[in-house]
Amino acid sequence: MDTPTLPIVRTVADLRRAVAAFRAQGSSVALVPTMGALHEGHIALVREARRRAARVVVSIFVNPTQFGPNDDFDRYPRDEERDLAICEAEGVALVLLPPVPEIYPDGATATVSVGPLSTVLEGAARPGHFDGVTTVV
Repeated sequence: MDTPTLPIVRTVADLRRAVAAFRAQGSSVALVPTMGALHEGHIALVREARRRAARVVVSIFVNPTQFGPNDDFDRYPRDEERDLAICEAEGVALVLLPPVPEIYPDGATATVSVGPLSTVLEGAARPGHFDGVTTVV
């Protein structure tokens, strides 16, 4: 597999600068947030985003707050090279690949909860999962 050449940023500040540059060029921007391990569902989202906006940004962040005590955060599949190759093949303009401390800096304590909705469907089997999803978003 060839090494992808699409732009990668690892900080929110760099993401903001890149998006500002896209917008300064008159481009609309769509974000497809993922935890990597990209599959056909992600590709469909990227294609829809590309249909709706001039530039597509994909974030790849394995969010530790989505994992409960019985989930295995360390075993979540990660294949950065493959994910980047898929993004490049799909015409993604930029990929955000932040480290955990960039998203959750020391001292970050805010949590966003969706209340009772977080206890049904996937939330019934994975307590705290949806709070982790809404917090990172």
